[in-house]
Amino acid sequence: MPTPDNTFALILAGGSGTRFWPLSRNTRPKQLLDLFGTGTLLQHAIRRLEGLVPFENILILTNAKQVDAVRANASMLPPGNIFAEPAKRDTAPAVALGIGLIAARNPDAVMMVLPADQLIRDTDGFQAVMRDALAVAEKSDGLVTIGIQPTWPCPSYGYIERGERAAIPGLTCENPPFEVKRFREKPDPELAEEFLRQGGFSWNAGMFVWSLPTVIQQLASHAPALGHFISELRRSNDLAATVAAQFPELPAKSIDYALMENADRVLNIEATFDWDDVGSWVSIAKYLGQYGNENRANEAITELDSENNIVFNARPGCRIALLGVDDLIIVQTEDALLIANRHQADAIKNLSAILPEKLL
Repeated sequence: MPTPDNTFALILAGGSGTRFWPLSRNTRPKQLLDLFGTGTLLQHAIRRLEGLVPFENILILTNAKQVDAVRANASMLPPGNIFAEPAKRDTAPAVALGIGLIAARNPDAVMMVLPADQLIRDTDGFQAVMRDALAVAEKSDGLVTIGIQPTWPCPSYGYIERGERAAIPGLTCENPPFEVKRFREKPDPELAEEFLRQGGFSWNAGMFVWSLPTVIQQLASHAPALGHFISELRRSNDLAATVAAQFPELPAKSIDYALMENADRVLNIEATFDWDDVGSWVSIAKYLGQYGNENRANEAITELDSENNIVFNARPGCRIALLGVDDLIIVQTEDALLIANRHQADAIKNLSAILPEKLL
C-alpha cells in the first residue's frame, strides 16, 4: 500500500436536489442532508477516510451553487481542497480535473475516486477493501473498480462482469482483484436476473482507485481531450484561469464511457462492506423508525388504520397524523409539503420542471 503522503482521495459532491425534494434543493442535494440524525452523507464520506488518507490529501469537487454548503460540511479539510466546477460536464471532466489537481501536488500519487452520496456504515470493512485496492493500484498497470455484490436483479445499476483472478506479482491482500471482462449497461429486469444466475457480476458503485501515472497514460490513449486538459493543468501557473477557460469545453461524458469501458486493463475488487446508494425516499425508509403497520418516519407520528407510509418531518413542533391512508410519501419542510404515491418515488424528480423557482 502507498504511504499516507502518497495517498489521495477525490470526493465527487455535485449533483442536483431533485429526488429528495422538498428536503433537498439545488443548493442542498442529498449528500448535504442529515437524513439519519448522524451527520450528512458528505461528512460520513470524509470520516470514513480518517486514518486512511490525511485530511490535507482529500479533495472535493462540487459546483458553484453548493460550494459554500460543502465548505461548511467539510470544515475539517483545508479550504483550498474544495473546488467548484465552472460548468456541469458529467463525471469524466470532473475526474480529470481532480487528477490534474492532485498531479500538480504529487505526480506519483495513488488516488481514490469516491461519490459523496452513498451510505456505508462499516468503516472498518470499507477501509480494509480500500487498502487492498490501493495496493493493487500501486503494484499493477490496472485501473481498479470497487464492485458491490448484487442482492437483487436491479435494472437501475450498471454491472461489472468479472473474469479470472488477477495475477499481480508481490501482492498479498484479503480482498483479491479480478480481471474485468466488460462493463454492462443498465439491463432490463430479465437480463439482470440472468446476471445473478450466472454469477461473477458486481454492481458498478462508481468507486475507482488508480495510480496517477497509469490513469494519465490511459486517458492520453483513450480520452485525449481529457489527457490534454490534465497536461495543461500540470503546466499551468494559474490553475483557476486554466480551469475556467478549458473545463467548460470538455466533452460531457461519464467516466465509465470516456475511460473505464475502453481502458487496457481494469480490475475489480468486490466490496465486503455494506453499501446503499439511498437513491429515493423508499430506500431511506428502512433506516427510519417504524410506527404501526410498516409506517416509517424520522420522528414520532400519530397513525390510525394506515400502513406502508413514509414520513419525514423537518418542521420542528409540527405533528404529522395519518388516518386511513396507505402507500404515501409525506415530507414536510418549513416552506413545502410533499404528498406522493410511494410507488412513484422515482418520479419526484419530475416535479422540478413545474415547481416555482424559489422552491428548487
